[in-house]
Amino acid sequence: MSVSYRQPGVVLTDRRFSVPLDHHDPVGERIELYGREVVASDKAGQDLPWLLYLQGGPGFGANRFVGRQAWLGRALKEYRVLLLDQRGTGASTPANRQTLPLRGGPAQQADHLARFRADSIVRDCEAIRREVTGGAPWTVLGQSFGGFCAVTYLSFAPEGLSTVLITGGLPSLDASPDDVYRAAYPRIERKVAAHYARYPQDVERARRIAEHLLQHEVVLPNGYRLTVEAFQSLGIMLGRSDGSHRLHFLLEDAFVRTPQGPALSDAFQEEVQGLLSYAGHPLYALLHEAIYGQDPNPTDWAAERVRAGFPQFDAAKTLTGDGPLLFTGESVHPWMFENDPALRPLRETAEDLARERGWEPLYDPDRLAVNEVPVAAAVYHDDMYVDTAHSLRTARAVRGLRTWVTDEFEHDGVRAGGPRVLDRLLALARDEE
Repeated sequence: MSVSYRQPGVVLTDRRFSVPLDHHDPVGERIELYGREVVASDKAGQDLPWLLYLQGGPGFGANRFVGRQAWLGRALKEYRVLLLDQRGTGASTPANRQTLPLRGGPAQQADHLARFRADSIVRDCEAIRREVTGGAPWTVLGQSFGGFCAVTYLSFAPEGLSTVLITGGLPSLDASPDDVYRAAYPRIERKVAAHYARYPQDVERARRIAEHLLQHEVVLPNGYRLTVEAFQSLGIMLGRSDGSHRLHFLLEDAFVRTPQGPALSDAFQEEVQGLLSYAGHPLYALLHEAIYGQDPNPTDWAAERVRAGFPQFDAAKTLTGDGPLLFTGESVHPWMFENDPALRPLRETAEDLARERGWEPLYDPDRLAVNEVPVAAAVYHDDMYVDTAHSLRTARAVRGLRTWVTDEFEHDGVRAGGPRVLDRLLALARDEE
């Protein structure tokens, strides 16, 4: 039963859908998906086209907007919007350390999670589209991983799409996980250099924190083990519009004086644990490398293996000299499943997924080459999370895809730029500029 309620300027309706867990077995087990329908208050009674929003991640539920925040206000001028929690996230049959044991042991949990990639998400969308739109195609807006899902959608079910808009989410069609991370580490290094150029005082601050962590065992209030590698992973912030500034403010007051000598302050530890914990989005850690798998080879902790080829990221070696400590970025490592109490119970499940064989292709280059759906994509000039060169190669491979390449925004441009980003993409898709 749908429930409707109001916020300033909008009418919201909670919607729930039943879909097969395994779309290859449509009469088997079913799971529940949650979506929040949003329509402008003055258009609530109108027959409007639909826009489906696919969130970035993997592992994050859709944005919980209040009123007409960010890009949503622009979309509501002409669309009825469905903010979908992708399977396993938000309120859509969540998959986490509390629920996954219902599936059995680690091997059974890994088998279950293998059905939570973009191909299953697209089939979910097609299953609910008929119920939501009456069968009419809809516009899809995909942010980051949501954009990856949109390209999968174009590959396997383009008949369900009227328009596709992608922000920071054009994936490589054929890069292996190793290829992805070999391209990623140099981008991360550039972002770190730019941060230190902006805040040169942070060079010494970061080194001091790293030295402290190498000499002391620090356990955060939630039980997270703050190792130097975990501290370096805070560099994931540097791919966001305000991330460099937030990192600077975090570093500037890290220490307090205590009777035992300098210690990391409670305030610093409290903020860091919120930034590092995967309690709210464990699928990000569990499936992050699996979203790149498209062949019989295992992902086998690609980010960890590839990092060995970039010794400049080794904190212990850095601290023997006087160079700057390098932060890392969007990568998942085995030690995270030891350090993070939200992930520890899932360590063996993660190992099983890393050894998984036979990942099916997520994209169909031949079908994309004859695409007829209008597609527009914002490509950020030096996106830390998605390689720009990979994105532009894919843009050339999708017939009719139009790009807006910009250095005005970081990866979260659709949030930071809001209506202006959506306006630009709609104009491109409609060939108005």
